[in-house]
Amino acid sequence: MVADRSEEDTAVQTDGLEFVAETRLPTSHGVFRVRAYRDLLTGTEPLAIVSGEVEGRERVAVRVHDECLTSEVLGSLKCDCKLQLDHALAYVHEHDGVVIYLRQEGRGIGLANKIAAYALQEQGLDTVDANRALGLPDDARRYHAAAAILADLQLDHVRLMTNNPRKIERLRAEGIDVAERIPVVGGSNPHSRGYLEAKVERMGHHPDLVRH
Repeated sequence: MVADRSEEDTAVQTDGLEFVAETRLPTSHGVFRVRAYRDLLTGTEPLAIVSGEVEGRERVAVRVHDECLTSEVLGSLKCDCKLQLDHALAYVHEHDGVVIYLRQEGRGIGLANKIAAYALQEQGLDTVDANRALGLPDDARRYHAAAAILADLQLDHVRLMTNNPRKIERLRAEGIDVAERIPVVGGSNPHSRGYLEAKVERMGHHPDLVRH
């Protein structure tokens, strides 16, 4: 949980998450309120990207999105993470909602390990077997920070934008009532097709609205 903010919105610390600051951010998808936090358990700095006055409302659209530097910064075609992020930002701007941006590169294994997994995928392993060959879990992500941010925004009954049933389960385990799943639009190309198929066949993802 995040403690009450001061009138000046200066940093507030609890045992799990620290609110740092909020700013107005114009983007190609519209203007958002961006709230910055520090996760005191992991040392990362998650964001809440907010459109509209959502605090305390029911059934707000929420996307919990994990960082993907390779696609979001470098333009990698090996996944559809940037397409999903763009879709989520456009959706919450239109409908009012929140994108929670977590610094969990490579499903939580980190950037260098992700590159190592990519190297193994070039040798024929899929995304799951590549992680296992490195002695790493299929999915190392944690969602305590997302739950704490939602609590800070007084959101405990949400519509979650995801194609991943396990993400719903993990957020529910953190005390968030996920009332509905909103499919997320992604995209497929020759470089990402095997990865997306592995997510569906081996990790249980819904193959919703994938553009070929």
